[in-house]
Amino acid sequence: MKIKFYLNKKEIEIEVDPTIRLIDLLREKLNLTGTKEGCSIGECGACTVIVDGKAINSCLMLAYQVDGCNVITIEGISEDGKLHPLQENFLKTGAIQCGFCTPGMIMSAYALLLENPNPTEEEIKDAIAGNLCRCTGYKQIIDAIEVSAKELKG
Repeated sequence: MKIKFYLNKKEIEIEVDPTIRLIDLLREKLNLTGTKEGCSIGECGACTVIVDGKAINSCLMLAYQVDGCNVITIEGISEDGKLHPLQENFLKTGAIQCGFCTPGMIMSAYALLLENPNPTEEEIKDAIAGNLCRCTGYKQIIDAIEVSAKELKG
């Protein structure tokens, strides 16, 4: 089946098997490998992308379901080769250890900041509750999101 959607601000029209998951379309067909697959059952959040402004687990969504949607991946938040403030602050605060969870964590934070540019620490914790990190202990991740929220507000 043919689907048409926006991916990182570019219109995409592509033929997809109706059973292919969004993560597989992104990684295998469109070569966007920043989105990681961890658990394949929606438990770890490594595969988080933004679909129409909401953080979703791309391992749980069939590709055809994004027909007519706006999809943003980790590759789509930087502009003109410059990292997004979330990406910069994850680096600055030491929120990256092995880096496997980082794209999904950043995308969950990005979705939060789209909806709520001034989140409390509790709201940040809620927003990243579906993302597992086995390395940093979350403190640096929360710090990176708080710093980013302040920077993005101006």
